[in-house]
Amino acid sequence: MSIIDEISEMLQKGKKKVVVSLVQQAIDEGVDANIILNDGLLAGMDIIGGKFKRNEVFVPEVLMAARSMNAGTALLKPLLSDENAKPMGKACIGTVKGDMHDIGKNLVRMMLEGKGIEVIDLGVDVEPEKFVECVKNEDCKLVCCSALLTTTMPVLGDVVKAFEQAGLRDNVKIMVGGAPVTEEYCVTVGADTYTDDAATAADAAVALLTA
Repeated sequence: MSIIDEISEMLQKGKKKVVVSLVQQAIDEGVDANIILNDGLLAGMDIIGGKFKRNEVFVPEVLMAARSMNAGTALLKPLLSDENAKPMGKACIGTVKGDMHDIGKNLVRMMLEGKGIEVIDLGVDVEPEKFVECVKNEDCKLVCCSALLTTTMPVLGDVVKAFEQAGLRDNVKIMVGGAPVTEEYCVTVGADTYTDDAATAADAAVALLTA
């Protein structure tokens, strides 16, 4: 088994210390930082994300894997920033007003950061105006908002409307996601993109920021 495969496997098992040790070993052996990130850490996180969707693993396992990924990514950040001093773009992310779920949001944030996107995390229970404020203050080109409850889904539409009322709708791309959200709902509320998992969200974010 290659060291990259080992990193992926240990991340999936939530072995943070082992992941840190293997990432450092890979760096010392001259493995490209992007390969360690994409083929090791992100690949492992993708597998955990898929298992989570299929109810093969649960929240504790996802959290342990996410912590392992954060620890591994921390070692890579200086190397990645050397290669790409300027981030690809800036995004703000948050779970909408009335919704306190953050596992999915946190996974998406990590995946976006893994693609070289600078992320402003607004947290949970975020009012539509907060997203608008963040875009104004931070010059974000991408807004990622999630709703994990059917009762909070309408707030996704409120976020789109808030940008329209502020005259900023043409300046940003709005991505929506969350368990009850669908492609059809995305179109209905006037958002730009819907994705159903964190890995796809990261790819879509790159596409929107580089379009």
